[in-house]
Amino acid sequence: MAEAHAAAAFSFSVTQEGLDVQISHEALRAVYFSGVRSWRKRFTRFWNRVLNGVFPVKYTSLLAFYGIVLLLSFLNYDITCGFNDKVHPWLFSSTFITWNLSHLVSSTLLWLMAVLVIRYSLKMLLCYQGWMFEPRGRMSIKTKLWALCTKILGGTNPKLYSYQASLPRMPVPPLKSTIERYLTSVRPLLDDKDYDAMKSLSEEFLSTIASKLQRYLVLKSWWATNYVSDWWEQYVYLAGRGPIMVNSNYYGMDLLYHVPTNIQTSRAANVVHALFAFRSTLDKEMIKPVSLANNYGVVPLCSSQYERVFNTCRTPGVESGTSATGWTVGTFAVYHQGRWFKMTCYKNGILLEPSELEIQLESIINNTSEPSEGEKHLAALTAGERVPWAKARNTYFADGINKKSLHAIEKAFVLILDDQEQIIEDAEQPGLSSYGRALLHGKCHNRWFDKSFNCVVFKNGRFGINAEHSWADAPIMSYLAEQVLGYEYQSLGYGPDGKVKGRPMVQPILPHRQWQISPECQEVIESSLLVAQNLADDVHLRVSAFKHFGKGLVKTFKMSPDAFIQAALQIAHLRDKGHFSLTYEASMTRLFREGRTETVRSCTNEMCAFARSMNDENATKEERYALLKKAVDRHIDAYKEAMTGQGIDRHLFCLYVVSKYLKLESPFLAKVLRLPWRLSTSQTPHQQAMNIDLNKHPNFLSGGGGFGPVQNQIEMLCFIDILINHLDLIHEIDWVNKKLLVADDGYGVSYIICHEDLIMFHVSSKHSSPETDSERFAANIEQAMLDMRDLCESMKVKK
Repeated sequence: MAEAHAAAAFSFSVTQEGLDVQISHEALRAVYFSGVRSWRKRFTRFWNRVLNGVFPVKYTSLLAFYGIVLLLSFLNYDITCGFNDKVHPWLFSSTFITWNLSHLVSSTLLWLMAVLVIRYSLKMLLCYQGWMFEPRGRMSIKTKLWALCTKILGGTNPKLYSYQASLPRMPVPPLKSTIERYLTSVRPLLDDKDYDAMKSLSEEFLSTIASKLQRYLVLKSWWATNYVSDWWEQYVYLAGRGPIMVNSNYYGMDLLYHVPTNIQTSRAANVVHALFAFRSTLDKEMIKPVSLANNYGVVPLCSSQYERVFNTCRTPGVESGTSATGWTVGTFAVYHQGRWFKMTCYKNGILLEPSELEIQLESIINNTSEPSEGEKHLAALTAGERVPWAKARNTYFADGINKKSLHAIEKAFVLILDDQEQIIEDAEQPGLSSYGRALLHGKCHNRWFDKSFNCVVFKNGRFGINAEHSWADAPIMSYLAEQVLGYEYQSLGYGPDGKVKGRPMVQPILPHRQWQISPECQEVIESSLLVAQNLADDVHLRVSAFKHFGKGLVKTFKMSPDAFIQAALQIAHLRDKGHFSLTYEASMTRLFREGRTETVRSCTNEMCAFARSMNDENATKEERYALLKKAVDRHIDAYKEAMTGQGIDRHLFCLYVVSKYLKLESPFLAKVLRLPWRLSTSQTPHQQAMNIDLNKHPNFLSGGGGFGPVQNQIEMLCFIDILINHLDLIHEIDWVNKKLLVADDGYGVSYIICHEDLIMFHVSSKHSSPETDSERFAANIEQAMLDMRDLCESMKVKK
C-alpha cells in the first residue's frame, strides 16, 4: 500500500556524470499542503480552546465591560467598588503605567473572576438531576428555578466541547445503597437458599473491606475526570485476548427503504466525501453538543467520545491492547477483492469532490491485478485471537514495506468495497439477516476490525458500518451515520444515471499498494482466519422489522416505549426458556464528564410478576395491567438511576478492580461479577442529529444495528486478575480453549424505535447452544408485543 511515486520527495545518486538530483514537485506540493492542513487544524483547536475556556461567557462581554469601566471612570465613578485602587499598587510599582491602563488590567482580573463564578455556578446547576425524577408535566418550584438559571447561564451557540469543563464528575454511589439495590435486583433470580447465601456474603463484605475499597474510589473520583471510564476501557475492552469480531464490535445499517443509487463507486464516493466533510466540521468543533430532549433548560451530554471517531485504531499487545489515537492523514484505505489500496482525499489542500473520488474508486474496480501473497486474508489477523496478532505485528510488520503499508491502514479511514449484494425487499427476511451478518463479520478477512469503524459499501450500493467498541459507544456512531446520510441526501445527490453530480476539476492521484508477506506470516493469517470463521459460523442472527405498531401507539398507553419493549423481552424470555435470567440494558452516563455506559438491570421483581401474569390463565386483565404499570414505572426509575450515576454494576466493577490492586479477596464481589448475563439488550438512538423531518420523508428510516451473542464476565475477571497481580502467568493461558469461559446460552437483542409505526429487532445467539434459537426468540418477542398491545387496548376501551 505504500504510494511509490510519493514516498520520496527528494532523492539523489552519484553517477559518472556527477550528482544526479531528482525532486518530485508533486510530492513536495502534497507535503506542503498536508502541513498546511495540519497547522490549520492545530490553530483551530487552539482557538477553540481559547473560546471554550470562558464559555458560557463570550469575549465580547470583556470589551463591553472595558467600555463601561472607562466611561464611568471619566465620570469619577468606580464600578469596581475600589478593586482597582487595591490592585494598582500591588501590580504596578512603575510610574510609567497610566491609571487607565491600570483600569484595564484590574477590569480584566475582575472579569475573569466573574467568568469563574459563572462557570462554577453552571457546573453546580448541572449537578442537579432532580428534574429527571419529577412526574411529566408537574414541575416543582425548585426545578422551575433551576431551569430558569440554566437557561440564563447556559450560553448561546456552543461549540462541540464548550460544556466539557462545566460537566460534573461522576459521583460514587453510597456503598450500602448499591448493595441493597443489588440484592433487590437478584431476588427474582435466586431461590431462598441462594439469596440468603448472597445476603450473608454482602453483610460480610460490608463489615470487612468494603469501606476501605470505597475510600479509594472516592479518592479516585476527586482526582480523575471519571472514576469508571478508564478502567472500563482498559479491562473490559482492551484487556480481552479473544477475537473482537462478533464478541465486541457491532454494526450499523443503511436506510431501510431508500437506496439512492445502485452504482457502488458512486455511492462510495458520496459517502466518503460526506465523511470527510463531517470530519472537517468535527475538527473545527462546529457541531452543536447533543442535549437531552426536554423543557428544563440546558442539559448537555459529554462530547469527549467524538474526538476519537476518525483518528483511533486498536493496537494488539501480548498482555493487553491499546487504543492508539493520533492525527489522521487525509487518506483512506480501500479493500476490494483481496487487495488493499491507499487513496488520497485531498489535492492542493482541498477536499476532492465526489466526482474526483469516483475516478479513483473506478480505477480500483477496474484494476485486474491479483492480490499479493497473503494480502487477501491479511485482515483476518484483526478478526482472530489477539495474542497471535500481537506477535505477528511485532515480528512481520516492524519495519520495511509492511510497516509502512500497515501504518497506512491504521492511520487512514477504511472503506470496504464489498463484492456481494445485499437485497432487502420490503424490510423482510431473509435479506435483513444476511445484511446484518455481512456487516457484523463479513467473510472474516474483508474488514479491518481494529479500526474505529469500517465503512462498507456493497455491490448494489447499500452501505453500512462495522465499529470497534473500545473507543466509543453506539450513540456516537449513530450520530455520525445520521450526519453522513443527511448530508448525502440534502447536499450531494445523484444524477439521473445514478452517478454522482458534478464534473471533476482536477485529476486525483491514482491508488497504489505494496506488501511483502512471508510464508511464516501467512500461516499465522490462515490460523487466525480459521478461528474467526468458526466464530462467525456459530452466530445465529435474526433481524426483523416489527411493523404492527411503534412508539405512536405505545405513547397513547401513557407508557415509555423502551420500558414497554423491555417488558415484552421478559415475557419472550420466559416463554423461550421457562425461567428468567440476569438482563443487561445499556444506559448512557454522559450527563457526566467522560461518561460512557451503565447497566439497567431490567429483570426486576415487578417485571417478573407481570411476565408471569401474562402466562397465567387465572390472572385477569385488570391484574395484568396493574402489574404492567408497576413494572414500567420501576424500569423508568431504574433507568434514571443509572443515568444519574446511581447504578449498581460500574460501582461494583470498580470496587473489584481496587480489591485486586490491594490484593484483598472478596467472595461477594467475585460471585457478583461471575453471574452470567444471559440476556443483553440495547436501544439504538435515532434522530440525534434531527436533520431530516421523518414526517416529510417517511422513507428515511434507519435499519438500526446489532451485536453478537452475550458473553460471560468470567473472562473479563480473569484478565483483571492477571494484568494486575499475575502478569507473568499470561503466557500460560490456553487462549484457544477459553470458550469454557463464555456463556454460549445467551441472547443479544438490539432494537431501534424507528418512528411511529416501526421497530427493528436484531436478535443474536449461537448455533452451538441447544437452549437458544434466534428465530424462535424473535417470534416470541413479536407475540409478546402483540399480547401487550391487546391488553393495553382492552383496558383503554374499559376506561
